[in-house]
Amino acid sequence: MRYSEFEEIMSVARMSRYTTATASTKKAMTLYRLNLRLSQELFTVICCFEICLRNAINKHNIAKTGNDWLQNGAAQGGCFDNIKCKFTCININDAIYKLNHNYTHSKLVAELGFGFWRFMFAQNQYTATGKTLLKIFPLKPTSTPLTQYNNVHIFNQLSRINDIRNRIAHHEPYMLYCWSARKRHNLCKRTLCYNQTIIPMDEY
Repeated sequence: MRYSEFEEIMSVARMSRYTTATASTKKAMTLYRLNLRLSQELFTVICCFEICLRNAINKHNIAKTGNDWLQNGAAQGGCFDNIKCKFTCININDAIYKLNHNYTHSKLVAELGFGFWRFMFAQNQYTATGKTLLKIFPLKPTSTPLTQYNNVHIFNQLSRINDIRNRIAHHEPYMLYCWSARKRHNLCKRTLCYNQTIIPMDEY
């Protein structure tokens, strides 16, 4: 494919960052393809991270409150049935409605996105589920006067990972910032390392 055709498809604005970095239209196309490969690698790690995270949260809350903790929590009088957890309640009920007659708790867990599971560590949701969810990270560092490794810390870490996920989906040029790609990959590994029971770190 000629560069002009490639640029027409991808847009001048998007490709300008690659041509500026390489000073060559041919190299710009190569760099763009390499960036896609890097993004695929990062996205695979994040997808595995998301599955491991939601499974750990689900397992913990099943043991604590029962198999249908999500559906029960969003029902009238449930732990999420309050103004502070309004959108959590809406997300659960929307997912249940979408599943319709195919509803099972496992399918509901899979239907809810990364942002939903991230918010399980937001203060309102963390409180609603009993302030015990940090137990899924038994290997997290001990808090110090300077750094509190509490639910807010976990929420902020997950927010950064969620941001990476969204940026990859929009083809951000991570290849131009290799330090940033490594930093974000290490962030996923470090957060997973807080709980070796989620996934063995030697897998990565």
